[in-house]
Amino acid sequence: MTENDRLELRNISKSFGEVHSLRNINFRVGRNEVVGLLGDNGAGKSTLIKIITGYHQPSSGELYFNGQRVDHLTVPRARELGVETVYQERALADQQSLWRNIFIGRELTTRFGFLDVKKMRAETDRLMRGELGFTSTAVTPDSSIKGFSGGEKQGVAIVRALYFHAEIIILDEPTMGLALSETRKLLNFVREIKTAGKSCIFIDHNVFHVYDVADRIVLLDRGTVAGEFRKADLSLNELLDKMQHVAETGSL
Repeated sequence: MTENDRLELRNISKSFGEVHSLRNINFRVGRNEVVGLLGDNGAGKSTLIKIITGYHQPSSGELYFNGQRVDHLTVPRARELGVETVYQERALADQQSLWRNIFIGRELTTRFGFLDVKKMRAETDRLMRGELGFTSTAVTPDSSIKGFSGGEKQGVAIVRALYFHAEIIILDEPTMGLALSETRKLLNFVREIKTAGKSCIFIDHNVFHVYDVADRIVLLDRGTVAGEFRKADLSLNELLDKMQHVAETGSL
């Protein structure tokens, strides 16, 4: 592990009874880096993410955050360490206002312990104009989320994670169900994660979207790391050829 790594997994394996979901996975995420995670259904992507977020305990192996080994990682502990996940379901409350969605579960309070609604509305307005790019006066902190597009909802979830000092933002199939214009907007949000000096794990079936924003790409196949590539070292067509070879042979 280098001093620039925010996260490292060493020889991580996970079994569910007789089923071996992950086998000796070595995986790392650097500071200010977007790592694309690719693989077919059943490759182990979801299990790997659940280990990083503390939902599953590995059967064997070690996890390190900022160079420090962490044993018995839990979901609350992972959040304390700066891990935030934006799932494809987006985990937003459609019937609630924008400011409530930004601060849901982590509301700001006054020194007397009361909800500081004024500050939360003001902070939401700042995030809307500066980070989310809303310019229309028709959208306010009190606007309902249900009127937002899919890409805008993803942006709200990403900005919320950045506001609460996430160090590693995991995007789980974020472009699923998005129109082309909304996908472009979402990919711009991913670039903003790097601009903010944070790190990202970008999981997607669409290799074109991953290649567009990733610095490094990790390919999972049947619970193992089948390949790891720096985008600067190979073209999109070369990556597609490698992925097809793995799908056909199970190895590079």
